[in-house]
Amino acid sequence: MKLDEITISRAILESQMNVLIDHMELDVAVVGAGPAGLACAAIIAEQGKKVGIIEKKLSVGGGMWGGGMMLPRIVVQEEARRLLDRFGIRHEEYRKGYYVARSVDAVSKLTAAACDAGAEFFNLTSVEDVMIKSDKRISGLVINWTAVEMGKLHVDPLVMACRCTVDATGHDAVVARLVEKKGGNLTVKGESFMWADRAETNILKHTKEVFPGLFVAGMAANAVGGESRMGPIFGGMLLSGEHAAGLVIKSLKK
Repeated sequence: MKLDEITISRAILESQMNVLIDHMELDVAVVGAGPAGLACAAIIAEQGKKVGIIEKKLSVGGGMWGGGMMLPRIVVQEEARRLLDRFGIRHEEYRKGYYVARSVDAVSKLTAAACDAGAEFFNLTSVEDVMIKSDKRISGLVINWTAVEMGKLHVDPLVMACRCTVDATGHDAVVARLVEKKGGNLTVKGESFMWADRAETNILKHTKEVFPGLFVAGMAANAVGGESRMGPIFGGMLLSGEHAAGLVIKSLKK
């Protein structure tokens, strides 16, 4: 078969532009494709909601890819083992209550789950502002290509409307900080020192709606709440993503 380079280019352009246009209005925008964001997006999309995952980097998976200090293994505690099973992530018991999983397997399975559920990925895309109107609720995200941000170029962005937003951007808590910076009734306390037990124990308490229409998950939740960091144990990330999904689904029913 003779290949036509123009047909190949048109196929990519037309397909992705149609997806982008179709997703200018979302039920849920999940910002950040780390473990919490991926789990959250997969669970929400399973309920038939239109979910877009916005990731500023080329790759998804957040800090999970690197495991601990570039050793591609992660640890998950007993409380979150059921989520490893739910997403088909292979694991083995290291000692009672501690399970080791492969970073690449974990990211791949979470990503596949989100894809299979119908969530769409928009990588290399950054959120540079939020849309808040008279109802004082986040109703959209102002997006641009990450390359524009990196190049410090003056290029106007576009807007993606959404009924709910999940900030799963990790330590940076990007969306929450934008709301805080623009004068929204939200204070980002910033994450505290390393204390895995405390961070993992309290993360679900910090996973919540912190501003009308804005939910925080994963390390973004701990950053907003002023909580400790936990290092390469990821049970809290998965549990937080699951909990955020439940809160969002409940909110969408109102």
